[in-house]
Amino acid sequence: MTSLPTSALAGPDAAVLAARPGPATLDRIERIRLSSVRLPLATPISDAKVLTGRQRPMTEVIFLFAEISTASGAEGIGFSYSKRAGGPAQFTHAQEIAPVLIGEDPSDIGRLWTKLSWAGASVGRSGLATQAIAAIDIALWDLKAKRASLPLAKLLGAHRDSVRTYNTSGGFLHTPIEQVIDNARASLTAGIGGIKLKVGQPDWRTDVARVTAVREALDPDVPLMVDANQQWDRPTALRMGRIFEEFDLVWIEEPLDAYDAEGHAQLARALDTPIATGEMLASVDEHVRLIDHGAADIVQPDAPRVGGITQFLKLAAYAEHHQLPIAPHFAMEIHVHLAAAYPIEPWVEHFDWLTPLFPEQLETRDGRMFVSDRPGLGISLTDQARAWTTASTEITDGP
Repeated sequence: MTSLPTSALAGPDAAVLAARPGPATLDRIERIRLSSVRLPLATPISDAKVLTGRQRPMTEVIFLFAEISTASGAEGIGFSYSKRAGGPAQFTHAQEIAPVLIGEDPSDIGRLWTKLSWAGASVGRSGLATQAIAAIDIALWDLKAKRASLPLAKLLGAHRDSVRTYNTSGGFLHTPIEQVIDNARASLTAGIGGIKLKVGQPDWRTDVARVTAVREALDPDVPLMVDANQQWDRPTALRMGRIFEEFDLVWIEEPLDAYDAEGHAQLARALDTPIATGEMLASVDEHVRLIDHGAADIVQPDAPRVGGITQFLKLAAYAEHHQLPIAPHFAMEIHVHLAAAYPIEPWVEHFDWLTPLFPEQLETRDGRMFVSDRPGLGISLTDQARAWTTASTEITDGP
């Protein structure tokens, strides 16, 4: 029998052969459940974007949950989210593209990400499109880790079992400064290591007064960060950055528009305090541009925003190549695993908003957040989360 040269399989025949299952295919995706869950916030949340009139106070967070089941009985859960807008659109887009995964091998995560991307290619490979993919991608990684009976961090190859953590949810601008200080002390007592404060108010003196009050109220060794939520122009950011130098901050976050890579790079060169940014970017390419410009001393990727764990790992490898630390944004239930697997010592952001969604809670102690011994992400949904579901669908048939 004469064997075909490799070039002979470059056309349709190659595609046919590649699509056939081989002996390594041990399981198939049988069902995908998608849910849109509305998490109400106890108090309307205000940061600098609200005080500048660009956004309204945040009253809820909308989550897109994906729950994947296979023919063998394996299950995985993942989520994405939106703030203020976009939740229903994420759910609708996920409904449109998810059927292409029915019958697929759940272990082929890289190939499945590409398949999902092409299924929704007309809306691009960033923003809402990748955020819809993210929930499904994260569920596939959760499933793979559960099948291996490993926490996700261990499946990825952990560098540590705990990560430095800081609290954000207690330092928003709607909160009176006395309460901010009480919140900070409570966070430290709960084992959280650092405190982040929101800044960027119309009157810069108010920002300085609030940061001064917190710095004086806490032990001088407590790590302190500030976050302007993109509300300064370049001259203001430079002036405020110089004023804040005396507070020995761990970083100044999002001093400028998230897409102003050149402006962030200028600040990073001009200030001793590190510049942190990246949370609003919604693709690997956008992060590559940020890093190539030298625009961030600390990169703040968000796995649900960039397209899930598959994409996060790509940009994390690029950040590591440039010897940059990371401090992933929000979604600590996911990011504690990804940060634990990052070679350079990272930070993870602690938010208490998501507590009602999951019966399992992450341990914080001695300034660190610990990876649990539970397989996968180590989370499930509470009855309350189910009760807050506003839309759901089960997909069992392919396109």
